[in-house]
Amino acid sequence: ADIISTVEFNNTGELLATGDKGGRVVIFQREQESKNQPHRRGEYNVYSTFQSHEPEFDYLKSLEIEEKINKIRWLPQQNAAYFLLSTNDKTVKLWKVSERDKRPEGYNLKDEEGRIRDPCTITSLRVPVLRPMDLMVEATPRRVFSNAHTYHINSISVNSDYETYMSADDLRINLWNLEITNRSFNIVDIKPTNMEELTEVITAAEFHPHHCNTFVYSSSKGTIRLCDMRSSALCDNHSKLFEEPEDPSNRSFFSEIISSISDVKFNHSGRYIMTRDYLTVKVWDLNMENRPIETYQVHDYLRSKLCSLYENDCIFDKFECVWNGSDSVIMTGSYNNFFRMFDRNTKRDVTLEASRENSKPRAILKPRKVCVGGKRRKDEISVDSLDFSKKILHTAWHPSENIIAVAATNNLYIFQDKVN
Repeated sequence: ADIISTVEFNNTGELLATGDKGGRVVIFQREQESKNQPHRRGEYNVYSTFQSHEPEFDYLKSLEIEEKINKIRWLPQQNAAYFLLSTNDKTVKLWKVSERDKRPEGYNLKDEEGRIRDPCTITSLRVPVLRPMDLMVEATPRRVFSNAHTYHINSISVNSDYETYMSADDLRINLWNLEITNRSFNIVDIKPTNMEELTEVITAAEFHPHHCNTFVYSSSKGTIRLCDMRSSALCDNHSKLFEEPEDPSNRSFFSEIISSISDVKFNHSGRYIMTRDYLTVKVWDLNMENRPIETYQVHDYLRSKLCSLYENDCIFDKFECVWNGSDSVIMTGSYNNFFRMFDRNTKRDVTLEASRENSKPRAILKPRKVCVGGKRRKDEISVDSLDFSKKILHTAWHPSENIIAVAATNNLYIFQDKVN
């Protein structure tokens, strides 16, 4: 139940939310810098924990609906409270997280325990006052968006108009207004009339960061479709289709499975899209549809291991990918608690490990190397001794600083740049 299933920084990076398989959301808040301990800045401590989703049962289909949180998305902060969307397979909820450090006292119609008083006993009027109390962080559900998805929700994305958001499942994408819970608009529907003709499913979807009419969604066939909501109400006809032609010499039984895209992300300017499939991360230019402008090999040494990865179901793992604040570095996860970083300018890459051994405060992460066959150097790890049960699927990068959050099964690691 405590396996982390999503990680997300808010727009300022002051808060970090995680969701887990048990339906809980844990929010961490960054410590304020104190004069006598300047190095404390950057430490994240638990701010609020609440149960977002409960397990449910669909009696019509005789299906259990897991409480696992699939995605969390923050809304930009408008006032003192914070708002976030969380979703499991079927239901999206809007949560308000607010602080309370005062409590009202001296009601006329209630006693101090909150019981209603007999109006006959009230002989005088008094003005209620606010008294200070210990700080309390409250999470309250403000909206529940349900009953709109037949299939499992894999993505939610808040629009840049901050009034609408979309939720995507395997075959459909719905557009919601944040104020309206009983109605959504279906904007993409790829369900065939005959389900036996089904050839692909939607794997991820995201709105453009600045243009509220534009969004992309990726498919299990390795394609990305860019859609414009101005062209028609139902965006079944895409504006652009991004697809890399397959090299026939590389074709194998696993080609289709490993080309399935598990994550798609716009960069901060909205000019580029990044996609993650099983073995690679690709960067696409919105103006060039026929091939990506950059391709990074995440763990190419697994190409020879695809048969055993298929047998233990690891080949279906869905890795996420993230940009840093300036879009110059890309991060994504791998096995053995390794995660990879690719510098787009210098073309250098590094493999780092998130584990308890190297997670002491202020410990410096040492780059790791995986060797394939032949002689193994002292600091290298053999591809045959990688632990496939330890995997980093979910990562997040602070919007403006070099602070990263890495979820390794049920542990959350937060690393930051070494401060000189």
